[in-house]
Amino acid sequence: MPTVRETTYDLLRAWGLTTIFGNPGSNELPFLDGFPPDFRYVLGLHEGAVLAMADGYAQATGRPALVNLHSAAGLGNAMGNLANARACHTPLVVTAGQQTRAMIGLGSVLAEPAMTRVPEPHVKWAFEPARAQDVPRVLSEAFHLATLPPAGPVFVSLPLDDWAQEVSTDEVAHLATRRVRAAGALPPDVLADLASRLRGARTPALVVGPEVDDECAFLRAVDLAEALQAPVWTAPTPPRCPFPTRHPLWRGVLPASIAGVSEQLAGHDVVLVLGAPVFRYHAYRPGPWLPEGCALISVSSDPGNAARAAFGDAIVADVADVLAQLLGELPPAPAAPPAPREATASPDIPDTPPFPAAAVFAQLARSLPAEVRLVNESTANTSQFWDHLDLSRPRSFFFPAAGGLGFGLPAAVGVALADPGRPVLAVLGDGAVQYGVAGLWTAVQWNLPITFLVLRNGGYGALRSFVNQLGVAGAPGLDLPGIDSVRIAEGYDLPAHHITSLAELDTVLRATQPGHGPRLVEVPITAETRSLG
Repeated sequence: MPTVRETTYDLLRAWGLTTIFGNPGSNELPFLDGFPPDFRYVLGLHEGAVLAMADGYAQATGRPALVNLHSAAGLGNAMGNLANARACHTPLVVTAGQQTRAMIGLGSVLAEPAMTRVPEPHVKWAFEPARAQDVPRVLSEAFHLATLPPAGPVFVSLPLDDWAQEVSTDEVAHLATRRVRAAGALPPDVLADLASRLRGARTPALVVGPEVDDECAFLRAVDLAEALQAPVWTAPTPPRCPFPTRHPLWRGVLPASIAGVSEQLAGHDVVLVLGAPVFRYHAYRPGPWLPEGCALISVSSDPGNAARAAFGDAIVADVADVLAQLLGELPPAPAAPPAPREATASPDIPDTPPFPAAAVFAQLARSLPAEVRLVNESTANTSQFWDHLDLSRPRSFFFPAAGGLGFGLPAAVGVALADPGRPVLAVLGDGAVQYGVAGLWTAVQWNLPITFLVLRNGGYGALRSFVNQLGVAGAPGLDLPGIDSVRIAEGYDLPAHHITSLAELDTVLRATQPGHGPRLVEVPITAETRSLG
């Protein structure tokens, strides 16, 4: 009979999970013994980086990724980025090696009797098999649960002595071929009601969120906006880019406050929210949920988001399917395609650094090749970033969904591994770099086409923006003197240098091409504060 380990690798092949992101310890070595040549193991030097790499890879491919962490301590190290994965509904199968079964209850080193509780509440499901022979079926359950809507990370604890045990082929014969699918279209009565409300609206508007950022829904959302001639906002605090940012109907990102959203939607009688929570606020600025006379309907695959909202009607369904159904019910868009929206005007640019962040982002828009994917973790200047962003393809932008730093740098590694033919630009704050710095080593080892663009403002700029908002004075820990990201990168054998002019930055950005290995550039920027909603 085959072993649990042999059976598991066969299942992983059948599911397409042949890339494993990990940082191994002794509990994981029996699983990795005789690692198959048709698999690739992506090593990260810290479990937080490992989780973010897998997150970026899964988001960029649209398929689940497998993460292999070390015991409870390693799993704990990954928790910050696990929160980002949960918030973005990233399908991940997260595993951790457990001590041998005979040792779990003895307080042994690397044993954790309550292992399944460690990743809570940031996983959909957590389980430890009752016996070795259950491992393949439990991993099958984890794989399907991770991908079923709402997608998200799941966790399995795997005792190290299970891998060598034999398993009956009768128990696992059907696991590789069974399919579990969700049917997310609307029934006729719900579709008719929704289409009727949109047809009867005098001033409809759309708000789009991360569930729209896939190959089907992205283009359908554009078609629906054009058919309705409705303005489109991106939902607050977006982790993805779900609508072309130069489309003339796009109005930008909604502010992350109650009053701010209501003010932006003033004048609209029907708002259709597609693939986003209603709403993810950040700064507390109270006011009415919606402007007077405005009705809201949301469509999302997440029943939790649907039930949690404080206002509006909600439909739990697949966003891409609903868009296709609505397009079949509504009149087609006007024949003439709309003219693209003009780029935001560039600010006055000084001759020497530090540069305004807006000037750097304007240079990005001018210089980057169209196929470049963007990862952003420069949280101090997201509003300026969106002002200049020029993206017209799905799965082209990624941001930490839960707001936790440490996602951006290693996520860029995962995004690049997903498709080395699409180079990656990671825009990072000088503080954010330190949370995921171990990812630089992995980028070098795989020679990935990533440009790490570090914006150096000497502190936690996003926190500085909260000082005035919260009425805080004299708070310590906001300044970061003495950090030189270039010298840090060189320690990982990564080519790096300081940018001294925007002309030099232009040259670097235009060279962000397939086949170009990783490099880091640091750009001094001015310290600015931003509006919080």
